[in-house]
Amino acid sequence: MIMDGQGGGVGRCLAEELKARLPKAQLLAVGTNAMATANMMKGGAESGATGENAVVFNSGRVDVIVGPVGIIMANAMMGEITPKMAEAVSSSDARLYLIPMNKCRAQIVGQENRRMSEYIAEAARMIINDTKE
Repeated sequence: MIMDGQGGGVGRCLAEELKARLPKAQLLAVGTNAMATANMMKGGAESGATGENAVVFNSGRVDVIVGPVGIIMANAMMGEITPKMAEAVSSSDARLYLIPMNKCRAQIVGQENRRMSEYIAEAARMIINDTKE
C-alpha cells in the first residue's frame, strides 16, 4: 500500500519506482484525498481508494505500507492525516517504509540531507530486499 496526501507527488514517484522494479507487485494507492489517489494511480498503482476509512480498512490487510513519515503522525500534512489514520498505519502489522520529509513537525535525528528521488530509490531497494526473505 502506497499512502500519500496533498497532491500525491511522493506517492506517485513511489508507485513509478516500485512498478519499474517490481512489475508483478499489486500496488494499492490510498490517498487522503482524491487528487493524491489519482496521481498515484497515474504512477502505476493497480487500484486505489481515498479517505480515512480506506486507510483504516486497508492498513490491516496489506503486507507493506510506504509513504511520507507524516502518515504516522496525527494532523500531519496540513491536517489531512486524521488521528484514526495515523493510528491505523502505526498499529498495522504491515512493514512500514517511511520517507523522511522536512515539511513535518518532527525532525528525524540522523537524517541525511538527500534529494527526494534518492529516498524513494532507497525505499524501493529496501522493499525489494525485504520481500525476498
